[in-house]
Amino acid sequence: MTFGFSYNSPVGKWLGFVAAVWVQAISGNNYTFSNYSDALKSLMALTQLQLNNLSVAKDVGKAFGILAGLASDRLSTPVIILIGGIEGFIGYGVQWLVVSGTIKPLPYWAMCIFLCMGGNSTTWMNTAILVTCIRNFRKNRGPVTGILKGYVGLSTAIFTDICSALFASDPSTFLLLLAVVPFAVCLTAIVFLREIPPSATSAEEKEEVKYFGVINIIAVIIAIYLLAFDISGTHGKVFSQIFAAILLVLLASPLLIPIHLMVKNFIRENSENLDVEGNNIAEPLLGDETVTEEVEKKEVVVVEEKNAVPAVEVEKRPPVIGEDHTIFEAMRTLDFWILFVSFLCGVGTGLTVMNNLGQMGLALGYVDVSIFVSLTSIWGFFGRIISGSVSEYFIKKAAMPRPIWNAASQILMAVGYILLAMAMPGSLYIGSCIVGICYGVRLAVSVPTASELFGLKYYGLIYNVLILNLPLGSFLFSGLLAGLLYDSQATKTADGGNTCVGAHCYRLVFIVMSIACIVGFGLDILLTFRTKSIYAKIYASRKAKKSTGAAVLS
Repeated sequence: MTFGFSYNSPVGKWLGFVAAVWVQAISGNNYTFSNYSDALKSLMALTQLQLNNLSVAKDVGKAFGILAGLASDRLSTPVIILIGGIEGFIGYGVQWLVVSGTIKPLPYWAMCIFLCMGGNSTTWMNTAILVTCIRNFRKNRGPVTGILKGYVGLSTAIFTDICSALFASDPSTFLLLLAVVPFAVCLTAIVFLREIPPSATSAEEKEEVKYFGVINIIAVIIAIYLLAFDISGTHGKVFSQIFAAILLVLLASPLLIPIHLMVKNFIRENSENLDVEGNNIAEPLLGDETVTEEVEKKEVVVVEEKNAVPAVEVEKRPPVIGEDHTIFEAMRTLDFWILFVSFLCGVGTGLTVMNNLGQMGLALGYVDVSIFVSLTSIWGFFGRIISGSVSEYFIKKAAMPRPIWNAASQILMAVGYILLAMAMPGSLYIGSCIVGICYGVRLAVSVPTASELFGLKYYGLIYNVLILNLPLGSFLFSGLLAGLLYDSQATKTADGGNTCVGAHCYRLVFIVMSIACIVGFGLDILLTFRTKSIYAKIYASRKAKKSTGAAVLS
């Protein structure tokens, strides 16, 4: 123990979770492409299809997340986080060198590689964080996923608003932040985050829920604070610097939880020392004898069970839904593919909006599109953090299957795309918020759903196969659909690029994506009915454990 800290103590556990929150708060750089895409398009004289394929290259980095999934069972958490930090530093660092004019624009294929590296870096960070934290807090998977994915959603707004406040939204400075800040935070996380045993008692579970509530409140305050900055118009230099300083304090405030635990432990240890010195410890009558008897009885039962010879050799059977699956066993189930395709309909279309917000804003006559990037990020946070906690609550209270929330998000997303296709005044503001919320719900709900259906033993690889939907969806909806349809409407510019102005530029894109969301809605409803029995078992198990705990206490 150093300075009252050990990895296996509650203090160490929560220090690790706070470090995980910080990593997630800087790992949403994959969603910030719109902040510097126009600079790349002008500098490299690209068509919209070429630009969109650059964004696809960024998302293809997610496909190589399978490597992170394989490594999650073989390498320690700090090593996986470090790999992600170094890869992001190189990928975004080279992009900064190009956009800042430090070096000449690289060939198109080379830029694709470095964009791919930047995108892949987050898969290492996210895999290490999600797998470790879900295992550390496995009784509270919904809140854990909601919080962590919520901070990923906020990270785009955090980067965007800090850059806007301090550097006037300069694309090269923005890329420099994306290269340096995540690397520095990852170096901090490798010190504190480790996989440790989960809570063993109901009292520890309740304490976890209380602390997750505190972090949720802090996250909501940060989101409202960012939103207030975005909608309050232009700001002076001093005001912007104060804003940035307060934001950093808010991001550091989850540290209050491990500090509180450290102080509580210090007071308790001092109190115990005083009791020993003053001989004031009350000896419970027959306490040790009773405990010893119980332990001995349990040991005898365990020994007997170990020595028992099974009468019949049980033939190995394939796992059923709810048990641990390898990736190949999971892929042989219909439920995996229903979840996979419905996930594609949600995140693939959502990524298309995020990757094209810059051009969508310019097409509708907006000069500064950073507000839309920030709004998508902030409302994505609300979608993630609320759906994680709400879905967990309804599982515990009514055995409600988690996929039902994905279904609700898909139908709302379809409405959002219809609004964007209509291109009424202010529709891009409303559409950005709706897409952000629904994309956030989709991520926060699908991640724990996969762990509940296919287990935690091989979860790192299953998670990374599931998020292959990010590059696949980006290629299908952003690279092909949006790129080709935009170019068909655009006019060529003198430098070899092209541009399109007007609501018609993306109208057909939005209509096709709304149809995809309706398909996703149908699949999520189907998965809801197919998993009712699993969530009924989870509900019954938790209820039985709660009753047993209450009986022991009484």
